[in-house]
Amino acid sequence: MGWRNRINQFFSIGLLLLAVGCGNPEAKSKELYDTAQFEEQQRNFKHARQLYERILKEYPETETAKQAETRLKELEEK
Repeated sequence: MGWRNRINQFFSIGLLLLAVGCGNPEAKSKELYDTAQFEEQQRNFKHARQLYERILKEYPETETAKQAETRLKELEEK
């Protein structure tokens, strides 16, 4: 699968999650987390860190925030 198809697929999934997750902090934080994971795969670590930090700031009480905190620590070690 070409990179353009992967990006289109990723954003389609993101839009679906956004539509389903309106008003749901866990769903919104998960969408940001998935985007951060994608950024890591693309080796865009700066943007991934920003997204993880945003999760911690905007959705601190979610399970996703715990995962984001772990990923931030792991990225600091790189």
